[in-house]
Amino acid sequence: MKFNVSSSKLFAQLQAVSRVIAAKNSLQILEAVLFDLEGDVLTLTASDSETTIRTSLTVEDAQGAGKVAVGGKLLLETLKEFSEQPLTFQIDEQNFGLNITSANGTYSFVGANGLEYPEMPVEEGDNTFSMPANILLDAINKTIFCTADDELRPVMNGIYFDLSEEKIAMVATDAHRLVRYINDGVKGSQAVSFILPKKPAQLLKQVLQKEAEEVKVTFGQKNAKFEFGTTVIVCRQIEGRFPNYNAVIPQNNTNKVVVDRQTIVNACKRVAVFANTGTSLLKLALSENQIKISAQDIDFSTSAEETISCDYNGMPMAIGFKAPFLIEILSSIASQDVVLALADPARAGLILPAENEEKQDLLILLMPMLLND
Repeated sequence: MKFNVSSSKLFAQLQAVSRVIAAKNSLQILEAVLFDLEGDVLTLTASDSETTIRTSLTVEDAQGAGKVAVGGKLLLETLKEFSEQPLTFQIDEQNFGLNITSANGTYSFVGANGLEYPEMPVEEGDNTFSMPANILLDAINKTIFCTADDELRPVMNGIYFDLSEEKIAMVATDAHRLVRYINDGVKGSQAVSFILPKKPAQLLKQVLQKEAEEVKVTFGQKNAKFEFGTTVIVCRQIEGRFPNYNAVIPQNNTNKVVVDRQTIVNACKRVAVFANTGTSLLKLALSENQIKISAQDIDFSTSAEETISCDYNGMPMAIGFKAPFLIEILSSIASQDVVLALADPARAGLILPAENEEKQDLLILLMPMLLND
Protein backbone atom coordinates (compact mmCIF):
# COMPACT_ATOMS: atom_id res chain seq x y z
CA MET A 1 0.00 0.00 0.00
CA LYS A 2 1.52 3.29 -1.10
CA PHE A 3 0.49 6.93 -1.65
CA ASN A 4 1.80 10.49 -1.84
CA VAL A 5 0.34 13.30 0.23
CA SER A 6 0.98 16.94 1.13
CA SER A 7 2.72 17.17 4.50
CA SER A 8 0.75 20.23 5.63
CA LYS A 9 -2.66 18.85 4.59
CA LEU A 10 -2.03 15.55 6.34
CA PHE A 11 -0.71 17.29 9.46
CA ALA A 12 -3.81 19.50 9.69
CA GLN A 13 -6.18 16.52 9.40
CA LEU A 14 -4.11 14.38 11.74
CA GLN A 15 -3.98 17.17 14.31
CA ALA A 16 -7.77 17.46 14.21
CA VAL A 17 -8.50 13.76 14.79
CA SER A 18 -5.72 13.14 17.33
CA ARG A 19 -7.31 15.58 19.80
CA VAL A 20 -9.72 12.84 20.84
CA ILE A 21 -6.98 10.37 21.83
CA ALA A 22 -6.93 9.92 25.61
CA ALA A 23 -3.76 9.95 27.73
CA LYS A 24 -4.68 6.51 29.07
CA ASN A 25 -6.65 4.00 27.02
CA SER A 26 -8.30 0.71 27.86
CA LEU A 27 -7.11 -0.63 24.48
CA GLN A 28 -3.54 0.02 23.35
CA ILE A 29 -4.62 0.36 19.74
CA LEU A 30 -6.66 3.47 20.69
CA GLU A 31 -3.35 5.31 21.10
CA ALA A 32 -3.06 5.05 17.31
CA VAL A 33 -4.75 6.73 14.36
CA LEU A 34 -6.36 4.45 11.79
CA PHE A 35 -5.27 5.00 8.19
CA ASP A 36 -7.76 3.58 5.68
CA LEU A 37 -6.83 3.89 2.00
CA GLU A 38 -9.47 3.25 -0.63
CA GLY A 39 -8.83 4.50 -4.15
CA ASP A 40 -7.31 7.97 -3.85
CA VAL A 41 -9.14 8.76 -0.58
CA LEU A 42 -7.32 8.41 2.74
CA THR A 43 -9.61 8.27 5.79
CA LEU A 44 -8.20 9.01 9.26
CA THR A 45 -10.01 7.80 12.38
CA ALA A 46 -9.24 8.29 16.08
CA SER A 47 -11.23 7.30 19.15
CA ASP A 48 -11.22 7.06 22.94
CA SER A 49 -14.04 4.46 22.84
CA GLU A 50 -16.61 7.08 23.92
CA THR A 51 -16.01 9.59 21.10
CA THR A 52 -14.84 8.83 17.57
CA ILE A 53 -13.78 11.32 14.89
CA ARG A 54 -13.24 10.52 11.23
CA THR A 55 -12.05 12.74 8.41
CA SER A 56 -10.67 12.20 4.91
CA LEU A 57 -8.45 13.77 2.30
CA THR A 58 -7.39 13.06 -1.27
CA VAL A 59 -3.95 11.56 -1.94
CA GLU A 60 -1.98 11.06 -5.13
CA ASP A 61 -0.40 8.06 -6.88
CA ALA A 62 -2.28 5.67 -4.62
CA GLN A 63 -1.44 1.98 -4.97
CA GLY A 64 -3.34 -0.77 -3.23
CA ALA A 65 -5.84 -0.45 -0.40
CA GLY A 66 -6.02 -1.40 3.24
CA LYS A 67 -6.01 -0.33 6.88
CA VAL A 68 -3.16 0.28 9.29
CA ALA A 69 -3.08 1.83 12.77
CA VAL A 70 -0.10 4.09 13.52
CA GLY A 71 0.87 5.77 16.80
CA GLY A 72 -0.68 9.23 16.67
CA LYS A 73 1.74 11.07 18.98
CA LEU A 74 4.95 10.03 17.19
CA LEU A 75 3.43 10.70 13.79
CA LEU A 76 2.30 14.18 14.82
CA GLU A 77 5.69 15.03 16.32
CA THR A 78 7.34 14.01 13.06
CA LEU A 79 4.99 15.77 10.66
CA LYS A 80 4.94 19.11 12.49
CA GLU A 81 8.66 19.55 11.77
CA PHE A 82 8.20 19.31 7.98
CA SER A 83 7.85 22.36 5.77
CA GLU A 84 5.26 22.01 3.02
CA GLN A 85 6.39 19.17 0.73
CA PRO A 86 5.11 15.92 -0.77
CA LEU A 87 5.62 12.84 1.37
CA THR A 88 5.50 9.22 0.24
CA PHE A 89 3.84 6.72 2.58
CA GLN A 90 4.54 3.03 2.10
CA ILE A 91 2.88 0.39 4.29
CA ASP A 92 4.05 -3.22 4.48
CA GLU A 93 0.88 -5.28 4.37
CA GLN A 94 2.61 -8.21 6.10
CA ASN A 95 3.96 -6.59 9.27
CA PHE A 96 2.12 -3.22 9.01
CA GLY A 97 5.36 -1.24 9.18
CA LEU A 98 5.10 2.31 7.84
CA ASN A 99 7.88 4.18 6.02
CA ILE A 100 7.63 7.89 5.23
CA THR A 101 9.98 9.23 2.58
CA SER A 102 10.63 12.96 2.24
CA ALA A 103 13.00 14.87 -0.04
CA ASN A 104 15.83 14.39 2.45
CA GLY A 105 15.15 11.30 4.53
CA THR A 106 13.22 8.20 5.51
CA TYR A 107 11.28 7.61 8.73
CA SER A 108 10.09 4.21 9.93
CA PHE A 109 7.13 3.50 12.22
CA VAL A 110 5.69 0.36 13.77
CA GLY A 111 2.04 -0.10 12.83
CA ALA A 112 -0.76 -2.49 13.77
CA ASN A 113 -3.44 -4.33 11.86
CA GLY A 114 -6.15 -1.77 11.12
CA LEU A 115 -8.82 -4.48 11.16
CA GLU A 116 -8.35 -4.67 14.94
CA TYR A 117 -9.30 -0.99 15.35
CA PRO A 118 -12.79 -0.55 16.89
CA GLU A 119 -15.52 0.31 14.38
CA MET A 120 -17.23 3.68 14.54
CA PRO A 121 -20.69 3.31 16.11
CA VAL A 122 -23.31 2.95 13.37
CA GLU A 123 -26.49 3.50 15.39
CA GLU A 124 -28.45 6.35 13.84
CA GLY A 125 -31.53 7.82 15.42
CA ASP A 126 -34.39 9.40 13.54
CA ASN A 127 -33.86 12.77 15.23
CA THR A 128 -32.06 15.07 12.81
CA PHE A 129 -31.54 18.80 12.50
CA SER A 130 -28.99 21.12 10.89
CA MET A 131 -27.41 24.35 12.01
CA PRO A 132 -24.68 26.59 10.59
CA ALA A 133 -21.21 25.71 11.89
CA ASN A 134 -20.58 29.25 13.12
CA ILE A 135 -23.84 29.21 15.13
CA LEU A 136 -22.98 25.87 16.75
CA LEU A 137 -19.47 27.09 17.55
CA ASP A 138 -20.83 30.30 19.07
CA ALA A 139 -23.36 28.36 21.16
CA ILE A 140 -20.70 25.97 22.49
CA ASN A 141 -18.40 28.89 23.35
CA LYS A 142 -21.22 30.55 25.32
CA THR A 143 -22.22 27.45 27.29
CA ILE A 144 -19.31 25.05 27.78
CA PHE A 145 -17.65 27.07 30.55
CA CYS A 146 -20.65 26.38 32.83
CA THR A 147 -20.45 22.59 32.55
CA ALA A 148 -19.58 20.70 35.73
CA ASP A 149 -17.14 17.94 36.70
CA ASP A 150 -19.47 16.09 39.01
CA GLU A 151 -19.19 12.31 39.36
CA LEU A 152 -22.42 12.15 41.38
CA ARG A 153 -24.46 14.15 38.86
CA PRO A 154 -23.07 13.23 35.42
CA VAL A 155 -25.98 14.92 33.60
CA MET A 156 -24.41 18.25 34.55
CA ASN A 157 -21.11 17.35 32.87
CA GLY A 158 -22.28 18.34 29.41
CA ILE A 159 -24.36 20.68 27.28
CA TYR A 160 -28.09 20.01 27.10
CA PHE A 161 -29.58 20.35 23.60
CA ASP A 162 -33.31 21.07 23.95
CA LEU A 163 -34.90 21.18 20.51
CA SER A 164 -38.49 22.18 19.71
CA GLU A 165 -40.50 23.21 16.67
CA GLU A 166 -39.87 26.88 17.50
CA LYS A 167 -36.20 26.99 18.62
CA ILE A 168 -33.19 25.29 20.07
CA ALA A 169 -32.06 25.91 23.65
CA MET A 170 -28.57 24.87 24.74
CA VAL A 171 -28.07 24.83 28.51
CA ALA A 172 -25.21 24.10 30.90
CA THR A 173 -24.97 24.32 34.67
CA ASP A 174 -22.61 23.41 37.51
CA ALA A 175 -25.18 24.22 40.26
CA HIS A 176 -23.48 27.58 40.95
CA ARG A 177 -23.97 28.98 37.44
CA LEU A 178 -26.43 28.29 34.66
CA VAL A 179 -26.30 29.52 31.07
CA ARG A 180 -29.20 29.26 28.64
CA TYR A 181 -28.57 30.01 24.97
CA ILE A 182 -31.63 30.15 22.68
CA ASN A 183 -31.58 30.47 18.89
CA ASP A 184 -34.95 30.60 17.13
CA GLY A 185 -33.30 30.19 13.73
CA VAL A 186 -32.65 26.49 14.45
CA LYS A 187 -35.77 24.34 14.72
CA GLY A 188 -36.71 20.69 14.91
CA SER A 189 -39.66 18.71 13.66
CA GLN A 190 -40.61 17.74 17.23
CA ALA A 191 -39.60 18.29 20.85
CA VAL A 192 -36.48 16.17 21.48
CA SER A 193 -33.33 16.52 23.57
CA PHE A 194 -29.95 15.01 24.39
CA ILE A 195 -26.89 15.82 26.53
CA LEU A 196 -23.56 16.29 24.75
CA PRO A 197 -20.57 15.45 27.00
CA LYS A 198 -17.90 18.07 27.59
CA LYS A 199 -15.06 16.29 25.71
CA PRO A 200 -16.81 16.02 22.31
CA ALA A 201 -18.10 19.58 22.84
CA GLN A 202 -14.48 20.71 23.28
CA LEU A 203 -13.54 18.72 20.18
CA LEU A 204 -16.26 20.41 18.15
CA LYS A 205 -15.09 23.78 19.46
CA GLN A 206 -11.62 23.08 18.07
CA VAL A 207 -12.43 21.51 14.70
CA LEU A 208 -15.36 23.80 13.82
CA GLN A 209 -13.18 26.89 13.86
CA LYS A 210 -12.24 26.51 10.21
CA GLU A 211 -15.62 25.31 9.01
CA ALA A 212 -18.16 27.64 7.41
CA GLU A 213 -20.94 25.28 6.44
CA GLU A 214 -23.91 23.41 7.81
CA VAL A 215 -23.52 20.83 10.53
CA LYS A 216 -25.95 17.91 10.38
CA VAL A 217 -26.79 16.53 13.82
CA THR A 218 -28.33 13.08 14.20
CA PHE A 219 -29.06 11.42 17.52
CA GLY A 220 -30.88 8.42 18.92
CA GLN A 221 -31.01 6.85 22.36
CA LYS A 222 -27.27 6.41 22.95
CA ASN A 223 -25.17 8.31 20.44
CA ALA A 224 -25.06 11.69 18.73
CA LYS A 225 -23.45 12.25 15.33
CA PHE A 226 -22.15 15.54 13.91
CA GLU A 227 -21.36 15.68 10.18
CA PHE A 228 -19.74 18.60 8.36
CA GLY A 229 -17.47 18.71 5.31
CA THR A 230 -15.37 15.53 5.29
CA THR A 231 -15.58 15.15 9.08
CA VAL A 232 -17.84 12.93 11.19
CA ILE A 233 -17.88 12.91 15.00
CA VAL A 234 -19.87 10.27 16.87
CA CYS A 235 -20.09 10.36 20.65
CA ARG A 236 -21.96 8.61 23.41
CA GLN A 237 -24.58 10.82 25.03
CA ILE A 238 -24.82 11.36 28.79
CA GLU A 239 -27.76 9.33 30.02
CA GLY A 240 -30.19 10.76 32.55
CA ARG A 241 -32.68 13.57 33.03
CA PHE A 242 -31.31 17.11 32.85
CA PRO A 243 -32.59 19.50 35.57
CA ASN A 244 -35.65 21.62 34.77
CA TYR A 245 -33.63 24.71 33.95
CA ASN A 246 -36.63 26.99 33.34
CA ALA A 247 -37.88 26.35 36.88
CA VAL A 248 -34.72 27.76 38.51
CA ILE A 249 -34.53 30.95 36.45
CA PRO A 250 -36.02 33.78 38.57
CA GLN A 251 -38.76 35.85 36.95
CA ASN A 252 -38.96 38.82 39.34
CA ASN A 253 -35.44 40.27 39.45
CA THR A 254 -36.62 43.86 39.12
CA ASN A 255 -33.45 45.67 40.25
CA LYS A 256 -31.60 46.10 36.97
CA VAL A 257 -28.12 47.53 36.51
CA VAL A 258 -26.83 48.49 33.05
CA VAL A 259 -23.05 48.85 32.91
CA ASP A 260 -20.28 48.88 30.33
CA ARG A 261 -19.06 45.29 30.16
CA GLN A 262 -15.36 45.98 29.72
CA THR A 263 -15.35 48.55 32.52
CA ILE A 264 -16.81 46.15 35.07
CA VAL A 265 -14.65 43.24 33.86
CA ASN A 266 -11.46 45.26 34.27
CA ALA A 267 -12.51 46.60 37.68
CA CYS A 268 -13.41 43.11 38.92
CA LYS A 269 -10.06 41.72 37.75
CA ARG A 270 -8.13 44.45 39.58
CA VAL A 271 -10.08 44.16 42.81
CA ALA A 272 -10.22 40.34 42.75
CA VAL A 273 -6.46 40.20 43.28
CA PHE A 274 -7.13 41.29 46.88
CA ALA A 275 -9.87 38.73 47.55
CA ASN A 276 -9.44 35.93 50.05
CA THR A 277 -7.86 33.00 48.19
CA GLY A 278 -10.20 30.53 49.86
CA THR A 279 -13.50 32.25 49.09
CA SER A 280 -12.64 34.61 46.16
CA LEU A 281 -15.50 36.77 47.44
CA LEU A 282 -16.20 39.96 45.51
CA LYS A 283 -18.69 42.44 46.97
CA LEU A 284 -20.83 44.65 44.74
CA ALA A 285 -22.51 47.54 46.56
CA LEU A 286 -25.19 49.15 44.39
CA SER A 287 -26.42 52.69 44.83
CA GLU A 288 -27.84 55.27 42.44
CA ASN A 289 -25.89 55.10 39.18
CA GLN A 290 -22.79 53.54 40.69
CA ILE A 291 -21.32 50.21 41.77
CA LYS A 292 -18.64 49.93 44.45
CA ILE A 293 -16.65 46.74 43.92
CA SER A 294 -14.60 45.61 46.90
CA ALA A 295 -12.64 42.64 48.24
CA GLN A 296 -10.51 41.93 51.27
CA ASP A 297 -8.28 39.27 52.72
CA ILE A 298 -8.35 39.62 56.50
CA ASP A 299 -5.59 37.03 56.93
CA PHE A 300 -3.10 39.25 55.11
CA SER A 301 -4.69 42.64 55.98
CA THR A 302 -5.14 43.54 52.30
CA SER A 303 -8.16 45.09 50.64
CA ALA A 304 -9.23 47.01 47.55
CA GLU A 305 -12.28 48.86 46.33
CA GLU A 306 -13.21 50.59 43.12
CA THR A 307 -16.28 52.59 42.11
CA ILE A 308 -17.61 52.59 38.57
CA SER A 309 -20.54 54.37 36.92
CA CYS A 310 -23.64 52.53 35.80
CA ASP A 311 -27.32 53.05 35.09
CA TYR A 312 -29.19 52.00 38.25
CA ASN A 313 -32.24 53.42 40.01
CA GLY A 314 -33.25 50.45 42.15
CA MET A 315 -32.98 49.91 45.89
CA PRO A 316 -29.48 50.14 47.43
CA MET A 317 -28.09 46.68 48.07
CA ALA A 318 -24.86 44.77 48.50
CA ILE A 319 -24.42 41.34 46.97
CA GLY A 320 -21.47 38.96 46.89
CA PHE A 321 -20.26 36.81 44.00
CA LYS A 322 -17.36 34.44 43.48
CA ALA A 323 -14.84 36.52 41.52
CA PRO A 324 -13.67 33.91 38.94
CA PHE A 325 -17.27 32.99 38.13
CA LEU A 326 -18.37 36.60 37.70
CA ILE A 327 -15.35 37.53 35.57
CA GLU A 328 -15.69 34.46 33.36
CA ILE A 329 -19.40 35.12 32.79
CA LEU A 330 -18.88 38.79 31.95
CA SER A 331 -16.01 37.89 29.61
CA SER A 332 -18.18 35.40 27.72
CA ILE A 333 -20.73 38.03 26.70
CA ALA A 334 -20.11 39.87 23.42
CA SER A 335 -22.27 42.98 23.82
CA GLN A 336 -20.84 46.35 24.85
CA ASP A 337 -23.19 46.72 27.83
CA VAL A 338 -24.46 44.06 30.22
CA VAL A 339 -27.51 43.96 32.46
CA LEU A 340 -27.39 42.62 36.02
CA ALA A 341 -30.93 41.75 37.12
CA LEU A 342 -31.16 41.24 40.89
CA ALA A 343 -33.88 40.57 43.44
CA ASP A 344 -32.06 40.63 46.79
CA PRO A 345 -28.62 39.58 48.13
CA ALA A 346 -29.79 36.05 48.94
CA ARG A 347 -31.27 35.11 45.57
CA ALA A 348 -29.72 34.25 42.22
CA GLY A 349 -28.74 37.11 39.94
CA LEU A 350 -29.16 37.18 36.18
CA ILE A 351 -26.51 38.52 33.82
CA LEU A 352 -27.67 39.36 30.30
CA PRO A 353 -26.32 41.15 27.24
CA ALA A 354 -27.93 44.57 26.85
CA GLU A 355 -28.49 43.69 23.19
CA ASN A 356 -28.77 40.13 21.93
CA GLU A 357 -27.45 39.09 18.56
CA GLU A 358 -29.97 38.33 15.82
CA LYS A 359 -32.24 35.36 16.60
CA GLN A 360 -30.38 34.77 19.89
CA ASP A 361 -31.35 35.03 23.53
CA LEU A 362 -28.58 34.59 26.10
CA LEU A 363 -29.21 34.39 29.85
CA ILE A 364 -26.73 33.50 32.60
CA LEU A 365 -27.66 32.81 36.22
CA LEU A 366 -25.15 33.17 39.05
CA MET A 367 -25.75 32.19 42.66
CA PRO A 368 -24.64 34.79 45.25
CA MET A 369 -22.24 34.28 48.15
CA LEU A 370 -23.06 35.17 51.75
CA LEU A 371 -21.72 38.50 52.93
CA ASN A 372 -20.49 38.72 56.51
CA ASP A 373 -21.37 42.39 56.97
